[in-house]
Amino acid sequence: MNNDWVNDIQERIKRGEQSASITAENPTGARGAGGQTSSPLGPGRKGRPCITLPAGETTELANIEGAGTIRHIWMTVATHTEAVGFVLRDLVLRMYWDGSETPSVEVPLGDFFCNGNGERALVTSDLVVVAPTGGMNAYFTMPFRDGARITIENQHPADVGGLFYQIDYLSSPDPETVADLRFHATWRRENPTTIAEDFTILDTVHGRGAFLGTYLNIVALERYWYGEGEVKFFIDGDAEYPTICGTGTEDYFGGAWAFQDRLSSETEPEVLTFSAPYCGYPTYSTNDTSQQAVYSTAMAPVHGMYRWHVQDPILFSENLRVTVQQIGQVGPDIVERSDDVAAVAYWYQTPLATDRTPIASRELRRPR
Repeated sequence: MNNDWVNDIQERIKRGEQSASITAENPTGARGAGGQTSSPLGPGRKGRPCITLPAGETTELANIEGAGTIRHIWMTVATHTEAVGFVLRDLVLRMYWDGSETPSVEVPLGDFFCNGNGERALVTSDLVVVAPTGGMNAYFTMPFRDGARITIENQHPADVGGLFYQIDYLSSPDPETVADLRFHATWRRENPTTIAEDFTILDTVHGRGAFLGTYLNIVALERYWYGEGEVKFFIDGDAEYPTICGTGTEDYFGGAWAFQDRLSSETEPEVLTFSAPYCGYPTYSTNDTSQQAVYSTAMAPVHGMYRWHVQDPILFSENLRVTVQQIGQVGPDIVERSDDVAAVAYWYQTPLATDRTPIASRELRRPR
């Protein structure tokens, strides 16, 4: 704990902000109203810890009036249910700020928490933590001045039972003390990508703000190394060439040399996953060990990686576009290639984005 944290808390107390939390037992976050539901053990003894999400319906998890800032979200779904991998893509998380009817966040549940393609992975980062088994935490700061709504739509063909959740926030008596920037997140996928055309992580961003980070999920459909593509940031009118351009996919996500444990022509290298505060490569899978599989079977390699621009924010004043090349390497040659690529982009902007493309259908989101 440092002085900056203490000073921030002290200022919030002076401004009259108050702590609140929304759960299944206290869906409004009202003061003195938590944990009242009765169970066989009696009143206030764990009577409603979770909810069921009916198939085909949207469930409202939070509807907060006034001004405030969401500081933490925790969720989990029962991992013993059949086809849990599909559930992680079939549940769509949406967030709305300041009375807008357009969601500022619209992302499959698993991908939002850096668990893409229906793959469970442990994540230990500054902004997203996924703990055993499937305890999903988000620490993004989400300010609002005139209300906040969070919903989850169940597009799975069956009811999903056992959604546990907690949304922690600070209410503010003075909307003017709340930041102007609003948290946004969007998901897109190309399956497969087009040869020699860069995959777009984010576009149609107009306003001013900061790019916070991305989660990239790649299912490798071709052999050999997939990650020579450079991540590009086209800032404030950049046309053909970007202002910021990296050196390779694994380099942007904090790794090097294909995430291998060694550089050797004599010994077969081992791919290593890692998870750190601002970058990580938590998912590497070559076998289907999901519960819907009768036994482990070989599959196309799945890669999942994240990068948070907390210490090195990407700022923009007018517009922003983010892409990554689909370039690989075969021996000494770099080659154009095509894979199944999906990404979540996280950013802040003002004004609210209103020209968002709706999320792809369930069929187009299906895990490979």
